[in-house]
This record gives sequence, C-alpha cells and structure tokens, in this order.
Amino acid sequence: MSDRITVEELAELMKKAAGITVAPEELQQRQESGFDAFGLDSLGLLGIVGELENRYGTPMPPDAEKSKSPRQFLELVNSALLAGA
Repeated sequence: MSDRITVEELAELMKKAAGITVAPEELQQRQESGFDAFGLDSLGLLGIVGELENRYGTPMPPDAEKSKSPRQFLELVNSALLAGA
C-alpha cells in the first residue's frame, strides 16, 4: 500500500464501492470528465471515501466526496495522504 492513490486503485475502488467497472486507461484518458460520465453518483463517491478512510485509518478531506472529476478527487485525496504521512 502506497501513500498515493493511483488511477488503477481508483478504478478498483469504483468497482468495489459502487459496482462501476471502468478501465484504468479510460479513467486516465478522461480524468477531467465528471464522475457522472462514468455513472458514479455522490453516494458511490461517498462509498469510495469511506473505503479509503478504512484502508488508511485517516479521515479524507471533507471536499473529497464532492469532487467532480477523477483528477480533482485524486489531487485532494493524495494531498491529504501525503500531509498525513
């Protein structure tokens, strides 16, 4: 387990927490697209945030669950993980 969430891990979390399958390559290419373009709603994003909090044992930024795109989400979460490391 690293101190940064990768696009591959985000794709895995989307499948595990929200049941949405997206290829990591597609997430990488479409990082600016809204989560809604992938079929992920706010409840699914909340599930991902909860999974990360359990995995890392640390609270995620409050704005993480309001992220609009994969890029925004990864930047927020990775900043919090680096600050807590």
